[in-house]
Amino acid sequence: MSIISTLYDAHLTIAGHPITWREILGNAFGFASAVGGLRRRVWAWPVGIVGNVLLFTVFIAATTTSAAQAPLFGQAGRQVFFLVTSVYGWYRWREVRQARGSTADRPAITPRWATARERLGYLGTAVAAILLVQWVFSLIGAGYPAPRWFYWCDAWIFVGSMVATYAMARGWTDFWLAWIAVDAVGVPLLWHSHLYPSAILFVVYAGLVLWGFAVWLRVSRVERPDPVEVAA
Repeated sequence: MSIISTLYDAHLTIAGHPITWREILGNAFGFASAVGGLRRRVWAWPVGIVGNVLLFTVFIAATTTSAAQAPLFGQAGRQVFFLVTSVYGWYRWREVRQARGSTADRPAITPRWATARERLGYLGTAVAAILLVQWVFSLIGAGYPAPRWFYWCDAWIFVGSMVATYAMARGWTDFWLAWIAVDAVGVPLLWHSHLYPSAILFVVYAGLVLWGFAVWLRVSRVERPDPVEVAA
């Protein structure tokens, strides 16, 4: 147990702030997963799962410590959702790739925009979910000295991340735009919570998201998804 505890608590101290290796490695795996998603590779999903597990421990620890000033249940909870959605995305991309006869070194899917019906569905669901989730988070975090806006931001990130991950699993180009919306709120919130590696990664990730959006947009203009991709 001492070895496990040592590994769990291992950290660097930068500018007087302790930063656990779990946070650093979790974000590194998350970034690698994003690169894999940009390249439409199936391995993006299992790599992301490793990062999700590591970051879940980071956000739960930041919430339950005696010095915690604000609850990060949304940040922790979205890692759990990522695990579930990543299993779905992993399975779907593998199935689509096999149905198309693609090899492991070729893209698993062909990106496309969500249809008007699909877009209306996920946007309507997102609005309702944000209203509900911010209320739930405010009840759970009632004992913390956190301002009311904090829960709205946490809910925005939580729901936006769910939308983005599901859209990625479906192969919708929309998912990059959803991540841009998440980053716009996530960077200042993470910095406010003193999770500096995660905040810095979000800034770097924003550049990757813009690049990924441009790549997927270009591909969606010249390639057409197979019927199996739309139906799956």
